[in-house]
Amino acid sequence: MKGALGLLAVLLVLAGVPLGLAVVVTVIATPALAEQHRVTSCAGTIPATGDWRVPYVDTTYEHRSGFGPRIDPETGLPGEHTGLDLGSVPSGAPIVAAAAGLVVDAGPNGGYGTTVDVQHAGGILTRYAHLDSIDPAVTVGDQVAIGQVLGVEGTTGRSTGIHLHLEVRLDGKPVDPVTFLADRGVMLSGTPVGPSIPEDQAPDLPGGGEGGIGFALPPAGEPRQASLTNPAQPVPARVQDLYETAAAEYNLPWTLLGGIGMAETAHGATTATSTAGAQGLMQFMPATFATYGVDGDGDGMAQITNDADSVHSAANYLRALGAADGPDGVREALFGYNRADWYVNDVLHYAHAYGGGLVLAEPADCPGGTGDPDLPPITDERVATMLEFALDQQGDAYVLGATGPDAWDCSSLTQQAMARVGITSPRTAQAQRDWLAAGNGYQVPVDQAQPGDLFFFDSYLGPNTIGHVGFVLDPATQSTFEAANPSLGVGAFSYADDLNRNIFQIWRLGDVADDPANP
Repeated sequence: MKGALGLLAVLLVLAGVPLGLAVVVTVIATPALAEQHRVTSCAGTIPATGDWRVPYVDTTYEHRSGFGPRIDPETGLPGEHTGLDLGSVPSGAPIVAAAAGLVVDAGPNGGYGTTVDVQHAGGILTRYAHLDSIDPAVTVGDQVAIGQVLGVEGTTGRSTGIHLHLEVRLDGKPVDPVTFLADRGVMLSGTPVGPSIPEDQAPDLPGGGEGGIGFALPPAGEPRQASLTNPAQPVPARVQDLYETAAAEYNLPWTLLGGIGMAETAHGATTATSTAGAQGLMQFMPATFATYGVDGDGDGMAQITNDADSVHSAANYLRALGAADGPDGVREALFGYNRADWYVNDVLHYAHAYGGGLVLAEPADCPGGTGDPDLPPITDERVATMLEFALDQQGDAYVLGATGPDAWDCSSLTQQAMARVGITSPRTAQAQRDWLAAGNGYQVPVDQAQPGDLFFFDSYLGPNTIGHVGFVLDPATQSTFEAANPSLGVGAFSYADDLNRNIFQIWRLGDVADDPANP
């Protein structure tokens, strides 16, 4: 890690941490290196999570003017800016509510121009000013949902161009929207954010790991083959139970497994070994099963002809092939299962015939790779800031899908810690590893771990998919700081027992930032 001279000791006091883990963490310094690099962003749209969001949907946006002292653009005199100016690219995008609340004002408001004020719990008010127009469905006294359209970005009132003036007031006093939203899991990085999912449409989440976001199965395309003449057959109750159990464990819709089962054996109606040598309900080649086969029924053996093992192994194989990497990842995983375009479309046709559904994962496309070992590593000072933020969450609850400020899952904690040093990363553990590998960091051997490195291992999503992330705290004792699980919550633990997992990796952040000039 970057440093001009010798060793830099970063004092990290862990109040109340057991086993004497109130420690001085020594960070190994390296010679001064080049200036920060810009973050390599993943393609796609960030999924909306939590109770707060950015005020645009599926729209790139820019910071135009920040909160606090500034020169008034009209008078040229010193003044105080009570909000944050954002501008969509291209301009004139719809503006949505950053959180659910009550509309308390909607209409002309002096220098603010056309404005909507939304009152939230806890004495919080958000103001959306300089709008071109207000949505006809928004009137004073209305309850609005998070992500509901309020109006269209404009330049009414005292405004020098089309933009949104976003203001946040706490008990009547303006506060910095950037800090306020960051404390609630929202980074105003300019990256597009998808629509918020209404509570009554949110998927059921598994009992462990992380989650809270998802994307729909892609539609079937052309060409198709078997599904043109052989419609989807009813799924036997016993087999559907296997599909649903495996799908819940691997965060896949059961219908995707049902589509494969229908395409391969009509859910077990065909039991013979194929002419190519594939066996079992989900038709595995023995060599493939030797790598990806798992024990689905808990009898201590993974058997290719055991229906439970076959279905769970198919779910494991799909995750390993990238089925969580957005809609294109689903198609690529199916193509890897059986290398024919018609097969991919047949399976998706059958999956939608059984009801479709959501893949619980992040729909960002992080193509992976081997990282960039030539990047200057993140500086000691930035490591200290990340870890100090994480340590401040000591004792918080672990809640699946939570993004703070008082509850977290594993990847929301690391994501928010990185945001404190100007780095916007993806939301989930697998996507964060792939994002590092895409050019924002590099893998290091376990025996070369340093404080602030990120460790990853396979977890609730099966042995071939990363399902957990946390920070290395003290490599000398193999201690960690992480949002561990619902039982343990957020705190200091150890990776000593995880080293023999099927996947265990340590990655170092490069010295990157969303805006290298202003991290």
